[in-house]
Amino acid sequence: MDGFIDIIVAKYNYWAFVILMLIGLYAMIAKNNLVKKVIGMSIFQTAIILFFVSVGAKLNHATIPIVDHGHNGGHAVIKAADYINPLPHVLMLTAIVVAVSTLGVALALIIKIYNQYQTLEEDEIHEQIRISDLKV
Repeated sequence: MDGFIDIIVAKYNYWAFVILMLIGLYAMIAKNNLVKKVIGMSIFQTAIILFFVSVGAKLNHATIPIVDHGHNGGHAVIKAADYINPLPHVLMLTAIVVAVSTLGVALALIIKIYNQYQTLEEDEIHEQIRISDLKV
């Protein structure tokens, strides 16, 4: 039983990823309020970013990928396993920018929807659209 608890504690970032992903997915599916759905989407995106950053990290004392050619006349053997791969982290910086932009656009659209329908509840908006379609 001690080994199981050690595994759970050692992988706490993956547990955080799963919990955040489930919270975000629940908010997007179960909530009727558009703001709550958008916040759920943002939480879901944050969980995905946490997952990719967790996968991209090396825990075996790897260093940054800067090679110093000053020692041994520049003829030292370079082992890729000794360096951290910066690509997942750089891609997640881009994903953070996209997530913030998506959140901003979604909130702007929610403001427009509220101005049009005077509500943010999805069921009420669908009902108003259905009634307006029947009148036409």
